[in-house]
Amino acid sequence: MRRGCALLAAACAAAVWLAGCAGVGPPAPQGERLAGRLSVRVEGDAARNFNAAFELEGSSESGQLSLTTPLGIQLARADWSPRQVRLRSGDGERLYPDLESLAEDALGERVPLAALFDWLHARPWPGAPSAAQPQGFSQLGWVVDVSRRAEGWVEARRAALPVVSVRAKLDDAR
Repeated sequence: MRRGCALLAAACAAAVWLAGCAGVGPPAPQGERLAGRLSVRVEGDAARNFNAAFELEGSSESGQLSLTTPLGIQLARADWSPRQVRLRSGDGERLYPDLESLAEDALGERVPLAALFDWLHARPWPGAPSAAQPQGFSQLGWVVDVSRRAEGWVEARRAALPVVSVRAKLDDAR
C-alpha cells in the first residue's frame, strides 16, 4: 500500500468521523475552504499513526483535499468529482471510482467519506441516524467529542476493530 494513499484516506476518514460534532448548524457554503491539523491513530497488530496539516475545499460531490507536513511539503492531494477520485502523492497518481474506494484501498475498509463536510461543520450526516452523547454524539459506530469545538477541536473514536482515534484542530473555529 502506498504511504501517500494511506495518509490521505486516513485523513479523509478521520475528518469525516471526528467532525461528527454536536448540533445541527447552517448549511455549508459551496466551495468553502477548511484547514487545520489532523492526527489519526489506527490501532491493531501494526498500529499506524500520522499527523498532517490539511486543506479541504468544495463539497462531497466535487472538491479537493491536500495533506502537508508541518514544513509545508505536500504529502498527497486528492481531487474528486462524481466521475472519479484522483490521488497524487510521491508514489505517483492513482484513480478511484469514489472516495470510499480510496479509503478501502488505504484502510482496508469502506468508510462514508461523503459525510466529511457535514461532520467538519459540527452537524450529523443526514444519511444515517445519530444519538446524543454527553460530549457530542454518536453516528455510524463512532463517538464524537465536540466539547472543545468552540476552540476548533473535534475528536472521534471508533471502538469497532480496528479501533481508530482521530483528532482535528480547525484553523478557523466557528
